Amino acid sequence: MAELRPFPFGSLVRRMFRELDERQSIFDLPARKFYTGDPLRDLSVDFQGHRAATALGPAAGPHTQLAQNIVLSWLAGCRLMELKTVQIMDELELPRPCIDVETVGFNVEWSQELKLEQSLREYVAAAMLIQMLIASDRIPLAPGYADWVFDMSVGYDLAGIRSERVLNFIHGMRDASEVIDQLRAEIPDEYAQYRHLDYRTDLSDTLTLSTFHGCPPNEIEAICDFLLRSLGLHTIVKLNPMLLGSAECRRLLHDVMGYVDIEVPETAFERDATWAQATGFVQRLGATAEGLGLRFGVKFTNTLIVRNLRTFFPSDEKEMYLSGAPLHVLAMNLVGRFRETFGDRYPISFSAGIDKANFADAVGIGLVPVTVSTDLLRPGGYGRAPTYLSNLSKRMNAVGANDIESYIIGAFGQGEEALDQLSDLTEEDRQRCIRALNDGGDLRTAAGDFFDAWVSAARVANTALYVRTVTEDPRYAEPNNNRPPKRIDSRLVLFDCITCDKCIPVCPNDASFRLHIDPIEIQVRRLRWTNGEWTETHVDTLQLEKKHQLATYADFCNECGNCDVFCPEEGGPYQIKPVFFGTESDWKLFGSHDGFFAEAKDHQKRVYGRFQGCEYQLTQQNDKTIYAGPGFEVRLQPDGEVMALNVREGCDVDLTYAAILDVLLKSVLAEINYVSLR
Repeated sequence: MAELRPFPFGSLVRRMFRELDERQSIFDLPARKFYTGDPLRDLSVDFQGHRAATALGPAAGPHTQLAQNIVLSWLAGCRLMELKTVQIMDELELPRPCIDVETVGFNVEWSQELKLEQSLREYVAAAMLIQMLIASDRIPLAPGYADWVFDMSVGYDLAGIRSERVLNFIHGMRDASEVIDQLRAEIPDEYAQYRHLDYRTDLSDTLTLSTFHGCPPNEIEAICDFLLRSLGLHTIVKLNPMLLGSAECRRLLHDVMGYVDIEVPETAFERDATWAQATGFVQRLGATAEGLGLRFGVKFTNTLIVRNLRTFFPSDEKEMYLSGAPLHVLAMNLVGRFRETFGDRYPISFSAGIDKANFADAVGIGLVPVTVSTDLLRPGGYGRAPTYLSNLSKRMNAVGANDIESYIIGAFGQGEEALDQLSDLTEEDRQRCIRALNDGGDLRTAAGDFFDAWVSAARVANTALYVRTVTEDPRYAEPNNNRPPKRIDSRLVLFDCITCDKCIPVCPNDASFRLHIDPIEIQVRRLRWTNGEWTETHVDTLQLEKKHQLATYADFCNECGNCDVFCPEEGGPYQIKPVFFGTESDWKLFGSHDGFFAEAKDHQKRVYGRFQGCEYQLTQQNDKTIYAGPGFEVRLQPDGEVMALNVREGCDVDLTYAAILDVLLKSVLAEINYVSLR
């Protein structure tokens, strides 16, 4: 399994609006978790010349690969989407499981799992779905809170980026007209009013470059130069934690934060760019971008290469990538060092250990965008994001700021210090600004023409203070990040569990979903066909006690393992709970996996099931039910009688599986989910 399958666009539209109408949720995110904006404050930021309603976004990773991922991020308040990194090698065999956020964060996944052409289609589909929601007026957004920006991410070398297929992807993001027209035609008739929307065709003219750890500095510079000169793209280069140097990285990781069990191989530093090399190409590329009328910036940081000393990932994966709390401190120290070198000359985007407690701090030092991955993989999933923004609003209110620039001046109490850095300021100007700062006045009006310079100086002053503070903050240290999720003494089985529902929001792809099944007692009946007669035995009963059951949609499950990490019971939900494939052909293709395929077609309902490698089929039409399996095909009468249609002599027929298939067929097709609406 572990192969993502994009969902048909028309079915995705139908699922989105029907679920909103009937369940007041979208893609399993309850409407109460939607972020609709702060009507009293402007949280918007400028990113590469584009307005985004908030600085928050999902990082390029598991939350920006499929259309529904991106829509979920937008619903939760994210407005700067760092799209999943794409590359020319798009037929990779990636290790499974690949994500472990049991304590901090580790992963072994690093690139897109879709074909380049599929990725383009998913990003266009996501943009269209967001625009449909805006046009529908079904999401009660505060004024100005609809604006969103897509930032492309490509890798990993110049040859791959210059290849025809990668260039076609980039050009398709610059002019998505062809894909938009294809998707318009797939919009269902009941939503025909959305076929004629004026969809945005230029989805992105910004790009963040992601390179392999160890990519030569001259290669990084050549790629960025190509993106700027040949493609005319505003460009950001993602930099690595290795820029701290071996001694400083280990000092922070081991001595300051106490993660002594995390080992960083020395080779990671030997093969990566040095600080001098990185600052050199940043200056040259910045000058190139300025000469072209484009923008150039940096991103801190990529993940940190560490040795795989855990047992969660496959043993042949010798290295893994660190994220979460410790990376936040490492990356912020690089932000501080960068600002010491360049001041506020270059914009900085940030992604490392962001959560509800530090998002407002990152915004307060002027980072744009501030993106997150690890924290959204924890219980609550996308629903965690609105708290980031509400906390930012509270911080803004506390300093009397109604916009982000004014907040930056007041966020860390460094407003006066920042004023002192402005050499052209008169004493009268200075006192006027201080009065506005102390009395909650309009800082923009008080500062006038030098407001932007004041904000810029505050970014630098705030950064120095925050880096000192965060480095010493015990919340990022190992003792406060070493407790795994609680487990109970219970193992998962196909039906019934404690129904904590943690598996649903922690799945970045929305692969886990609920089934509602009336409690039922199923007789375990086995029949044997001999000499033209049935011999029946009643062995046991199967009791389904919970009305609320859980299942997995195989097309969105890449077996990342995250649901297993947070399930209180032993055994991963993606491995144990009913797995439904999107097509009959996929159900057959992945024959080594137990699972199901169900559909209603031509007044007929049918379900295929695989139990312990054996395949069964149940077909229902009117009051006729046909049940088939290894060596048999029988008709099940309403009164419980079993009529032999084609049965091998001496064949055993287990009717338990027929009862399970019947329960699953009725429940999965009666509800709003990816199976019933495909």
